[in-house]
Amino acid sequence: PGDLVVHVEHGLGRYLGLQTLATGGAERDYLALQYAGEGNSKLYVPVENIELLSRYGSDAENAQLDRLGGGAWQARKAKLKKKVLEIAEQLIRVAAERRLRAGAVFNPSSGLFEEFCARFPYQETDDQLSAIADVLGDLSAGRPMDRLICGDVGFGKTEVALRAAFVAAMEGAQVAVIAPTTLLARQHARNFEARFRGFPLVVRDLSRFTSAKMAADTKHGLREGVVDVVVGTHALLAKELKFKRLGLLIIDEEQHFGVKHKERLKELKSDVHVLTMTATPIPRTLQMAMTGVRELSIIATPPVDRLAIRTYVGPYDPVTTREALLREKYRGGQSFYVAPRIADLEGIQEFLRDHVPEVKVATAHGQMAAGALDEVMNAFYDGAYDVLLATTIVESGLDVPTANTLIVHRADMFGLAQLYQIRGRVGRAKTRAYAYLTTEPRKPLTPGAEKRLKALASLDALGAGFTLASHDLDIRGAGNLLGEEQSGHVREVGFELYQDMLQEALERMRSGDVDLPDSAEAWAPQINLGVAALIPESYAADLDVRLGLYRRLASLEEGPDLEGFAAELHDRFGAPPPEVENLLKLIRLKGLCRRAGIAKLDGGPKGASISFREGAVKNPTGVAAWAMRQGALARLKPDSSLVVLRDWEEPEARLKGAITLGRELVKAAESTETGVLAPPPKPPPPPPPPKHLAKPKLGVTRTIERRPSWRGPTGQVDR
Repeated sequence: PGDLVVHVEHGLGRYLGLQTLATGGAERDYLALQYAGEGNSKLYVPVENIELLSRYGSDAENAQLDRLGGGAWQARKAKLKKKVLEIAEQLIRVAAERRLRAGAVFNPSSGLFEEFCARFPYQETDDQLSAIADVLGDLSAGRPMDRLICGDVGFGKTEVALRAAFVAAMEGAQVAVIAPTTLLARQHARNFEARFRGFPLVVRDLSRFTSAKMAADTKHGLREGVVDVVVGTHALLAKELKFKRLGLLIIDEEQHFGVKHKERLKELKSDVHVLTMTATPIPRTLQMAMTGVRELSIIATPPVDRLAIRTYVGPYDPVTTREALLREKYRGGQSFYVAPRIADLEGIQEFLRDHVPEVKVATAHGQMAAGALDEVMNAFYDGAYDVLLATTIVESGLDVPTANTLIVHRADMFGLAQLYQIRGRVGRAKTRAYAYLTTEPRKPLTPGAEKRLKALASLDALGAGFTLASHDLDIRGAGNLLGEEQSGHVREVGFELYQDMLQEALERMRSGDVDLPDSAEAWAPQINLGVAALIPESYAADLDVRLGLYRRLASLEEGPDLEGFAAELHDRFGAPPPEVENLLKLIRLKGLCRRAGIAKLDGGPKGASISFREGAVKNPTGVAAWAMRQGALARLKPDSSLVVLRDWEEPEARLKGAITLGRELVKAAESTETGVLAPPPKPPPPPPPPKHLAKPKLGVTRTIERRPSWRGPTGQVDR
């Protein structure tokens, strides 16, 4: 209650809660929504039509509620629909161009590839093997790869990249590995050099740690084709850098690169294979993967014996900080102390010197000279220091297995993905790790910061990066998929509905039916039969559980899914009461109405009145032929509504009869009857009168025998 929701037909409203109302003499559950206007207009949506609602997402403070019956919502939706179609067209064109282009074919060389894989010191997880298979399949497919590997911090994404690089390099192509920070690039360079040692491949790194002579030598080697694998930072994006035969581009932690950087990456060679790796994809990237524009592989299985990181969020406390750092030192480990700004480092250094003199502290930040930073990092790797006091320079990909305590100063100043990445620096071995996210004491947090910290504290399970990216997608929105705005909410219609619209537009573009009417747009038939249909509180007591069941039920159609759902209800809550049985039948009827194009079905003791969607009968010939066969029991009106006469005194008979009627109308709507409507069959001629009545004479009184009643096929009595 209190959340903003979007109704497909009526726009933005505020959800007030689930209410049970008696309508037509029977109880049903409704979702109450409040809209703008005099007297706070309310709309009650039957629970079986819950799929018409979607969550608005974030930015609720600035949102304006719509008016019921106003035209502003429809205008807004139509405008966005046009925009979405343009976006879809561009996305499809980009993806289609990539697919049409021929890409280099790289196949792993048997024997050598197995030997290379055997050097991996750990056991591969199932997800890792699946991601490797996906990448190798893309490399051998003959068209440029564009794959996103989404795997949690420390889940083995680098191994996927190593194997892809090995396959491409052994086939004679050059490989470029780009990382966002100098430290991460240096770490990758070491990994690549160690794993490629003994093979006829030249691996070089290119970053600000590289000497000018070595950098010039590397650039010359790339131009001449002597260097096979280069690992570096943004330095690889320089215009003067030329590759002789670039075949594979690997981008690590892509959320740190701006859109212009990525476009420059693609310019390097248009038909190059691109492999992107991230633990927390930015919303725009995740959106592109979810809408099928990019391929996606998820590594969600943690390595064996990995433990989840214990996360604590709270105001800064010097005693807790001291205890945490000392506990880590005395169990033989190291700690990270991360601050948001270089200006904060001096104060923290002073605190550690005065209050935790037992620990040896090293300081690292981005403004240090390359040599000094390299020296500090190497010393920390070797265990010469207990605590590394640093800025966000340690955020990406650093792998120090002995570091298992993290303290973040002013955690409210970091972004959600940033905090998640920083937390991923600890807990990379089999030891339990601890993360303390501290905030300024006695100072209230902004709503955004509170939301971020709550999300992070709740996501302390292993493999939560993808879930976190989804949270980020919800908090920030997807932004413009093609432009430079990576953040920003689709304020017009809310995120979920935007997602659905984009998905529909993409499917239309792929099928070529761009000019079709909006038949695929979400709609739900209104069914009023005066039947009690709900999940009562006495059957499922928890409100959230009931809403979840309604949400699932609304997406089911007639068939095995519905039967499976009924069996699940029986298992979880026991034998369902009549109201639940009726609800399941109502969902079955709803599916039939949708197939027959019925927008509204009102049933009563004497039959039903039916209105078709947008006043158009799906198959007029078939439905009219069916109505004529019914004789006086069914009538198709000039306004295309249908009146059916039936004897439905009891509510149960009404529901059963409506389902039978729905099936008949689906059959009629989907029939292939064409041409002139056939008249109803003629009744057989009545029997001839008895002989003595054949020629009555005037003036003579006789007994006239009444001919026996004859009941025709429609039940009509002909006397």
